[in-house]
Amino acid sequence: MLTIASRCWLCQCPLHVTIQGICSLCMKHLPVAPPHCLRCGLPCSGGNDDCGRCLQKPPPWDAMIFASPYEMPVSGLVLRFKFASQPELDTALARLLLLRWQERYRMRNLPRPDVLLSVPLHQKRYFSRGYNQSELLAKPLARWLHCEYLPDALSRDRRTTSQQSLTERERKWNLRKAFTCHVSLRGKHVMLLDDVVTTGSTVREISKILRSQGVASLQIACICRTLQA
Repeated sequence: MLTIASRCWLCQCPLHVTIQGICSLCMKHLPVAPPHCLRCGLPCSGGNDDCGRCLQKPPPWDAMIFASPYEMPVSGLVLRFKFASQPELDTALARLLLLRWQERYRMRNLPRPDVLLSVPLHQKRYFSRGYNQSELLAKPLARWLHCEYLPDALSRDRRTTSQQSLTERERKWNLRKAFTCHVSLRGKHVMLLDDVVTTGSTVREISKILRSQGVASLQIACICRTLQA
């Protein structure tokens, strides 16, 4: 479904500020995440703190920020953005993530990132799709956060099987040695951006590489987080 640039992507009502993409009424009705761990993003009874899983075995990042659980209508916008050749959704979705990051920044005093990285696509998949959706999200977000975006810092060196069809164990093996970082990020506060985090296998593999470089801190950011253990 196409949209007129000056109308809300969800309800098609006119927008007072075109760049927002989603009207204030639809914003009020977007899904709200249940109490969840601020490190892995998964539901936990404590809420707004590290869960037992992360206390026992911390992931290789410091915080995870997501705009919405993987639920409609935001998940539908992500699917249109990713698979329906609607790259013009990038600004509206990036804005949702910015608003969530601002909430977390005030809540947990997150460091403002020095560098923003996006999860890369393999060259063949990039050519078939025509764009990297994470890269499109990163450009406006880096501008709003006043940080440097390095689009060529990461590369995916081999074409992997689609993660959607694999189990969590298979996803981990599928991504082994699939990525390379081409710049030195020692001492930098880094944000790694993906469109959707499901099991976290992709961002975990990249995070290990970034941690080995000695980054000062690492935040994972995504539009949608699948809330399952």
